[in-house]
Amino acid sequence: MALKEALESGKFTITTEVGPLKGTDTSEILEVAELLDGKVDGVNVTDQQSAVMRLGSLATCSLLVEKGLDPIFQMTCRDRNRIALQSDLLNAHVFGIKNVLAITGDFPTLGDHPDAADVYDLDSVQLVWTIRRMNEGYDLAGNELQGKTDFFVGAVVTPLTDTEAAFELQLIKMEKKIEAGARFFQTQAVYDVDAFEKFMKRAEEFDVPVLAGIIPLKSVGMARYMNKNVAGVFVPEHLIDEMAKAEDKTTKGLEIAARLINDLKDLCQGVHIMAIGWEKKVPQILQLANLT
Repeated sequence: MALKEALESGKFTITTEVGPLKGTDTSEILEVAELLDGKVDGVNVTDQQSAVMRLGSLATCSLLVEKGLDPIFQMTCRDRNRIALQSDLLNAHVFGIKNVLAITGDFPTLGDHPDAADVYDLDSVQLVWTIRRMNEGYDLAGNELQGKTDFFVGAVVTPLTDTEAAFELQLIKMEKKIEAGARFFQTQAVYDVDAFEKFMKRAEEFDVPVLAGIIPLKSVGMARYMNKNVAGVFVPEHLIDEMAKAEDKTTKGLEIAARLINDLKDLCQGVHIMAIGWEKKVPQILQLANLT
């Protein structure tokens, strides 16, 4: 089932993501696509993730379309001005890509080309609005398009924050993105179910589908690194202790991911699994969660 159809039908929706590699070899992407076929409702393709130069999201999405999957074209505002962003949206529509996720993008200083100039001509809210205008048949200059787009537009939100002010700011940003045209949301990784429930009680008023982010834990070091360095990610100590005591860290990480999915199932409209190198293990996570 395609992403838009799944969300609109009320089905518990499952998306995951693939990260293009640095180079032209697409064999691994195609292998992962075959493993995911029929098991997920959408596949995000990251756009120069962590500001590291890689094969583009647009080309990779087109490959997934050819394989029969429903890709979600991630677009960051970091690398392109409004002319290039709009042109790539037209390209994506012609390639049969139906979903777009609008994000700001990490600063180039965090990636492998730290001297690269950042652009940020538009921010993520403006990009969502741009897509809405192109769906209506116009570009940002008000010119009528010769053939409009028809994208299902998504955005991101961070439901877990370290202060009440930051929490309220996320809700304000979420509302602005909805007003601009966002039709669904994917979240930063969730490990604290109670805190996520608090967020969803507030977000319910927006009546827009939310897919909770799931990042499988690979090690205690990974958990502690995210707690220290990744904004909006908080791995509780009890999960870190569980990982520390496990003899088989891989199996335990997959089990925790599956358990989180089931714990979150009644709180949101689906999950977004960010496997980060474990893309081939996504079917196993879904099996452990009794979703296949």
